[in-house]
Amino acid sequence: MAEKSKVLVIGVTRLIGKFVVEASAKSGHPTFALLAPPSTPSDPAEADLVEGFKSLGVRVVQGDIDDPDTMLTAIRKVDVVVSTVETSTEDQYKIVAAITMVGNIKRFLPSVFGSHVDRAHAVEPARTFYAAYYTDILHLLEEQGIPYTYVSCNFLAGWHRSTLAQPGATAPSRDKVVILGDGNAKVVFNREDDIGTYTIKAMDDPRTLNKILYIKPPANTYSMNDLVSLWERKIGKTLERVYIPEEQLLKQIRDAKSPDDLRWAISHSIFVKGDQTNFKIEPSFGVEASELYPDVKYTTVDEYLNQFV
Repeated sequence: MAEKSKVLVIGVTRLIGKFVVEASAKSGHPTFALLAPPSTPSDPAEADLVEGFKSLGVRVVQGDIDDPDTMLTAIRKVDVVVSTVETSTEDQYKIVAAITMVGNIKRFLPSVFGSHVDRAHAVEPARTFYAAYYTDILHLLEEQGIPYTYVSCNFLAGWHRSTLAQPGATAPSRDKVVILGDGNAKVVFNREDDIGTYTIKAMDDPRTLNKILYIKPPANTYSMNDLVSLWERKIGKTLERVYIPEEQLLKQIRDAKSPDDLRWAISHSIFVKGDQTNFKIEPSFGVEASELYPDVKYTTVDEYLNQFV
């Protein structure tokens, strides 16, 4: 059997990072987790995370994106780099610069876990944000000749599916839900550990080389109207639905201050324009994860919501 690729995950304390680390280790890949020195001398959450990694055989490497020497040392140990950082675009460029300098990486999965923004119909400030944080990074990888896979994972279950996409909520509402637009645009909700599994499967796959891996399982693709109806059937109760027309939302974006204007502009792109699902995946630029890896038993929206009934 071919030797398993060695993997470095950067951004392991973020929303997706720990799930990618766990999926890599459980798949038998020698896995390295880049972890900055703790922000406090004894951070219990970070200590638990580290212990969990070590129990899976993960090698925790002390380092920081702002410390080039530690970055280069870590990258030299591996074949594949996965970035799940959620900070500035400058951090992404620093990672790319280190990969270019080392020159031994056979695949880079940049931190663009989300919607595929090149096909988005975004208004400002989301349009500029998308270009800087996503599109420019991919163009840079192409210019530098760095082999990559772009993972478009769409919505995270912990943030969106468990709250019916209601800002500030911690569980699905049993009374009222606010829906942007007419509620008919299709959006995609995926569980974080499933995203980690698909990411690790894709990183060595020649079918995903220099392409976009879209995680868009049919059973996780719902309009907001359909999602609310599913929840109503589960709890045996009808929710009040408050619809915000597109023109009202656009005015809200124009009037809002940063960062609220960006949050609403991204929501407009996804929930009104349907930018997660309103295009066809062409073989020239992408593949769909559940079709590529039918052996993965992903958690469906229907199954996920059962825990909140």
